[in-house]
Amino acid sequence: MQQMDGERAFQVSSATAALGMRTDTAVRLRWLGVFDQLIAVLVVVALDMDLLVWPVIALIALSAALNTVLDVKARPAHRLGPRPAAALLAFDVIQLGALLALTGGLANPFSVMLLAPALIGVVNLPVREAAAVGFLAALVLTVTGLWHAPLPWYAGEQVVLPDAYRLGVWVALVLSLAFIGLYAFRVAHEARQMADALAATELVLQREDYLTALDGLAAAAAHELGTPLATITLVSGELQREHGREGPLGEDIALIRSQAQRCREILTRLSNLGDDEEGLLRQLSLIDLVEEVATPHRDFGVAIRIDHKGEGSPPRMRRNPAVLYGLGNILENAVDFASGEVTVTAAWTADDVSVAIEDDGPGFSADVMMRLGEPYLTTRAERAASAEPDGGGGLGLGFFIAKTFLERSGGRVDFSNRRAPENGARVHVLWPRTVFEAGAQSPGLERTAPMG
Repeated sequence: MQQMDGERAFQVSSATAALGMRTDTAVRLRWLGVFDQLIAVLVVVALDMDLLVWPVIALIALSAALNTVLDVKARPAHRLGPRPAAALLAFDVIQLGALLALTGGLANPFSVMLLAPALIGVVNLPVREAAAVGFLAALVLTVTGLWHAPLPWYAGEQVVLPDAYRLGVWVALVLSLAFIGLYAFRVAHEARQMADALAATELVLQREDYLTALDGLAAAAAHELGTPLATITLVSGELQREHGREGPLGEDIALIRSQAQRCREILTRLSNLGDDEEGLLRQLSLIDLVEEVATPHRDFGVAIRIDHKGEGSPPRMRRNPAVLYGLGNILENAVDFASGEVTVTAAWTADDVSVAIEDDGPGFSADVMMRLGEPYLTTRAERAASAEPDGGGGLGLGFFIAKTFLERSGGRVDFSNRRAPENGARVHVLWPRTVFEAGAQSPGLERTAPMG
């Protein structure tokens, strides 16, 4: 199975939002902090209190300069990664700690502002970065509690707080940092989980809606293609009677008739995919299932080798058209891209049943591996322009339908490339044995609408 060249039929979005902060949000909040600090300085100066004005102004100017650089250099919609965001919050913690050290330490009522950067980190950053910012805030609280300038006050007066009171403030701030941080982390974590769950639900609904839309398209295709296929069969029969079955022309006509008949059988199978009451009453062993899937694909110049291994007798299931279609589509893709051989391995244990389909082609490319299982419209312009005009189709829409049917049947579909030195792709389908022997039926499969 080879690289799929094409474009998406619809887009899906990631369930988890990027961690970190938008640059625009960070810049706005930091400008608000700069203005608050300037207002506090102006109030203290207006009250004619002793203040180390110029060192304080220098610290505020440093924060404003960094903010200006962020505002000019970074795009507003750009989202800071975890480490840059943590570094920015760490700068804010250190800047606030330096301001507190110049203005009374923990005796300054604005010491509570040291909690803000830590809480922003808890809400927006991964656990490791958020914990680092919180630890830094606790360290800065400790340092400013021990070494600080006197609290700005009126000339000739000085506020001296008891050591026990300053210790109580330190304990209160550190405990508040820990409690509020953990509380905010839990709330933010649950909110992210809810957002992830809603996004995942939306993705499932999009897939179901897309598959339901395909049901109608397949029904229309089955109806519209019936007449031209009947005409092809009729005309090819007349040509065969006129030219006989021998010779190159006779062989070509026979091939046309056989492929037209195969198309009609496929359309019939699609039309009856969700309504096969007679088939549901028939039992099918795993080996017979694999043989039935492989039979229509044996006449295309690629050898199909079937292996089976297991403990005791092979498991049996009720005939399930969706499982037959899913495995058949994957095998058809393997035949399309194989160089000479496809291997189908059926295996069973007391607990599991599996089918592995491997080819000796070029294998999945890296970009295809990232997108397999989603619906795509595959183009074949490159294959048509290459020396492989009879190459098979891509791994887009059909693979999406096949994977969806097999997963609805209770199976798990995994795809990978074969290990070196072997070449090719590998698709592995695994069912719990109890599910397989119950008919590989699930509530989702019972509700599967006909594909034609």
